[in-house]
Amino acid sequence: MNKTEALEARLKKDFKTFLSAIWHELNLPSPTRAQYCIANYLQHGPKRLQIQAFRGIGKSYVTAAYVLWELYKDPNVKVMCVSASKERADNNSIFIQKLILTIPWLSHMRPKGDEYRWSRINFDIGGCTPTQSPSVKSVGITGNMTGSRADILLYDDVEVSNNSSTDQLREKLLQLIAESESILMPKPSSRIMFLGTPQNSFSCYGTLAQRGYKPYIWPSRYPSKPEVYEGLLAPELLEDLDNGAEKGAPTDTRFSDKELLEREASMGRSNYQLQFQLNTALSDLDKFPLRFSDFIVTPVGNECAEKYTWSSDPRYVLGQLPAVGLPGDRWYSPMFIETACCDFSETCVALDPSGRGLDETSAVVLSQANGYLFLRDMRAYRDGYSDSTLIDVLKLCKRYNATTLICESNFGDGAVTELLKKHACQLMANLNIEEVRATVRKEERIIDTLEPVLNQHRLIIDPKVIEWDYRSNPDEAPDKRLEYMLMYQLSRMSREKGAVRHDDRADVLAMGVRWFTDALALSAHKQAADRKRMEFEAMQEMFLDDPQRATDALVLGLGHHQLKRGLRGPSRPRSWFEGSAIGDNR
Repeated sequence: MNKTEALEARLKKDFKTFLSAIWHELNLPSPTRAQYCIANYLQHGPKRLQIQAFRGIGKSYVTAAYVLWELYKDPNVKVMCVSASKERADNNSIFIQKLILTIPWLSHMRPKGDEYRWSRINFDIGGCTPTQSPSVKSVGITGNMTGSRADILLYDDVEVSNNSSTDQLREKLLQLIAESESILMPKPSSRIMFLGTPQNSFSCYGTLAQRGYKPYIWPSRYPSKPEVYEGLLAPELLEDLDNGAEKGAPTDTRFSDKELLEREASMGRSNYQLQFQLNTALSDLDKFPLRFSDFIVTPVGNECAEKYTWSSDPRYVLGQLPAVGLPGDRWYSPMFIETACCDFSETCVALDPSGRGLDETSAVVLSQANGYLFLRDMRAYRDGYSDSTLIDVLKLCKRYNATTLICESNFGDGAVTELLKKHACQLMANLNIEEVRATVRKEERIIDTLEPVLNQHRLIIDPKVIEWDYRSNPDEAPDKRLEYMLMYQLSRMSREKGAVRHDDRADVLAMGVRWFTDALALSAHKQAADRKRMEFEAMQEMFLDDPQRATDALVLGLGHHQLKRGLRGPSRPRSWFEGSAIGDNR
């Protein structure tokens, strides 16, 4: 074997050697450690993989060189380059084409004769056998891929903000990506590779990871919290961290600490975290404002405490409750609950009717007291506005002593309200049934109503509602069950139109909260002061009318409601053995 044959054997055996040779021909510095690590993952990684690396690391160049290496080894390999836009996909195929034309030792891959295809969007390489599919083809993700076949599918930045901002857009994108399985040739060497940057926590790349496309994440700096990446950091970085690598130090020698600081200052912290650290947390905070951590979770009975104190201290995390929101978003119990109790000022049931089908007829039970709102119960029905559904809602009103039933009139134009009134008469339910009409776009009115209440920690939720919501719709597929959950809808709610596929439960909660908006102006401190003043006045009155009963009330620590009930005029003198005068109901 001569030197040329030996060198060719080395180039075909090891992609890192081939990459170094390509970089040398392009007059580029030697590949960095990060680029070699990506090259190693491309060569030895699984059949279906993802590479998520920061902007500027050169992952597209390295992957294009890998595609060329596969063609160099076997001229009959078929490659398809796919991107969000046709222009981006064409850039990959043009880069591969130019390498073949400019590098001397790749001259045998150039086409010889007119029988070869040779255009910017698809071309054949020299030595390949004639087939319907070109050696390399580029296409946009929304382009016509039907009938194409490929051994290697390269998806480069198929997810961008324009096609992944809502659940509906992400589902459509995933359906387009699923087409790859019908394009891929059934060969042991066939592969699908994704390159990209996630746009949020609900990125399609996360769904692909669950489907077997193993990610490889390489941020620009060693992360201070590696757990954010859920064990998907590049193994080389994990090894460095185990060996004492400084957190926050650059991971690639091409980017100094000063360069990264300048980019962060120019891009802004949130954009930098997304594009260079591949951390979607800050982006999610801006885009998805409704979070579980802003709720106060505590059991709610037939009365409530006068004051609740919220805290995000880890000691108050309720880890046993299911949380289907953003990564790291958890439920919290109150740090402090005032011992004094009071009755609810008002209770209402909000109802959002719908027809039969995929949408739900949803109802929530909300009470208010001292400026707090209490989410006490919830129901959802899939049979539209049937008699059984409306009767069950009315029974829910009676169970919680609701005084008002609010019904949205957009559906049915008031017909549902008339049906409710008829059933209320039959059940002898003493209810005030009122209609409300929605005029603002759904996503905006849900966020505009709930965000201020949650930011002030004024919404208290009973844990039984969370558990019921998580167990609802057990017959649906797991991913479909999530879409119907109130907590899933709240955590994914953004201002984009169609942010979530199903929003019935979130919408009815916002409708009920909007009804009580004026009540939130009440101050818990002022209400507590008023209660103490009324207790003092009631105790004074009782001491004047019946000192013995007043002494008993003082010992028992009764509130002003019990004191008022005990004031029924002077009672006959009773001895200690005859018991307390508080129970006298003459």
